[in-house]
Amino acid sequence: MSDERRRLDAMRGCDRILSGIRPKTMRDRIADLEAGGDLDGWPDFYGDGPVEALEERVAGLLGTQAAVFFPTGTMAQQVALRYGADRSGVPAAALHPLGHQEMHERHAYAELTGLRGVSSTTERRNPTAAEIARLGEPVSTVVVELPLRDAGFVLPSWDELVAVAKAARAIGARVHFDGARIWESTPHLGRSLREVAALADSVYVSFYKSLGGISGAVLAGTADLGDYARAWRHRYGGMIFQQWPAVLTALAGLDRELPRLPDYVRHARTIAEALSLLPGAKVFPQPPHTHQFRLWLPFPATALGEAVLAMAERDGIWFAGGWRDADVPGYAMTEVTVVGNALEWTADDVAEIGARLLGQL
Repeated sequence: MSDERRRLDAMRGCDRILSGIRPKTMRDRIADLEAGGDLDGWPDFYGDGPVEALEERVAGLLGTQAAVFFPTGTMAQQVALRYGADRSGVPAAALHPLGHQEMHERHAYAELTGLRGVSSTTERRNPTAAEIARLGEPVSTVVVELPLRDAGFVLPSWDELVAVAKAARAIGARVHFDGARIWESTPHLGRSLREVAALADSVYVSFYKSLGGISGAVLAGTADLGDYARAWRHRYGGMIFQQWPAVLTALAGLDRELPRLPDYVRHARTIAEALSLLPGAKVFPQPPHTHQFRLWLPFPATALGEAVLAMAERDGIWFAGGWRDADVPGYAMTEVTVVGNALEWTADDVAEIGARLLGQL
């Protein structure tokens, strides 16, 4: 049995899960489809029907003129940056070196679109208004990732975000929010989705990272952006014959998970505080800005991973997986995601199970 299959089987068999969601089989996913819409209705044909219904739903949530469904966020983000360059004639975009385009999209904006990336900041946070003002060269788009995942799911304050948007426009640039996880960013920012989206010229959102969808994304903004996005979606190969399974699970996620995200964010603060009290533990950020944060423990990643699996298989309790050795020798790090099952965990539960896990080591 592969390590991944062992993990899936172990986690699926757990009654209690601290970090992450219980893995779903294909049969489970079929049940999700039923929650997303009328299965007796007609499927989409090249972007109509349920795809249009999802686009209208997201445009309403974000308060934008248009929203265009894409099979992947990587494709949507390329189109957003291409749009800025085409409309302005400036083939450069300001990006964070830890941003998704640089870390997880294989620099698609440069390789496929021919744009040049300009570093917006080297700090492990989103750029400030002062940093945007002194970029020193023209850029067509300033990208802000909400939250900045590879810096620890960190967010700016609302005032900082407003200042960054103003600074970008002062240098003649558009503002694009990489909002794959924008859904859970509103509690920290203290504003609604519409208020947050209104600061940007375009917003990309994901349906599988926080909402539990199968796949898919939306690029939202003006009507002009929508027309442009539909043309380039086709050119990039995103005009798929039927996408109703992904669309129905996205709609189900908007109904089921979106209203629960504020509760997840609140409870993440309780979980993070309890984890920080474990011997040698480090948590960042403290308190968490969203329902996800980073945890370090003073053990090798392989030992922690095996201890988590052993506890899951023996006791039916899942602590946290995905451990990897940290830059500090002797420490390992993981990303903790507080969702449905974790709401049942009290601070005392975290202390007890954490001590039991570390005791195995």
